[in-house]
Amino acid sequence: MLAGRIVKTSDTPSPSAQVWRRRVAKSSRWLHIYVSMVSCVIVLFFAVTGVTLNHPEWFADAESTTQVAGQVEMAWIATGSTDVLKFEIVEYLRRTHGLRGTVRDFLVDDQQASVSFQGPGYLADVVIDRETGLYELTETRLGVVAIANDLHKGRDTGGVWKAGIDLAAGLLALVSFTGLVMLYFMHRHRVTGLLLFGLGGLATWGVYLLWVP
Repeated sequence: MLAGRIVKTSDTPSPSAQVWRRRVAKSSRWLHIYVSMVSCVIVLFFAVTGVTLNHPEWFADAESTTQVAGQVEMAWIATGSTDVLKFEIVEYLRRTHGLRGTVRDFLVDDQQASVSFQGPGYLADVVIDRETGLYELTETRLGVVAIANDLHKGRDTGGVWKAGIDLAAGLLALVSFTGLVMLYFMHRHRVTGLLLFGLGGLATWGVYLLWVP
């Protein structure tokens, strides 16, 4: 007789499986909420700079260039010396003109030396005459938007900022993954959500195939 018995079917999860499912659902929801809050500013930053990178012509007027002249110590640069004292020259230029960024190039030949500084939204080029020690500095500041754009790309930002970009990418991937896990446990919206997820991927792929040269 089957009366009064509870018949366990293959569709009914075991108690341990139910506990596991609840834990996964709770953990994914917790991670999704708090990682989203941590990365909210990051998402906003990359969203806004994605637009500014796509339309650099909107901010072309923000660029400003200044030119100045000066002279370094002859002992650092003179043609008769065996070595050009690069460190002393770079530090002098930084102190005197407030140059920033990293030194990308320091080229030396028999007649002159040239130093290039680069940073986010920033360029500075110095050409030094080795016979006289006289130099010309051209400094270009591209504006706040250009700084943000270079931070978006990790251009001339140093190792720490590049590591921060990797961390931000990991956080955004975690937000996406936990969102999918949460969707799995939302039985009423699972199918619709997965369909929209697939349509979004197909739409992106379609735009690439049809309109990207």
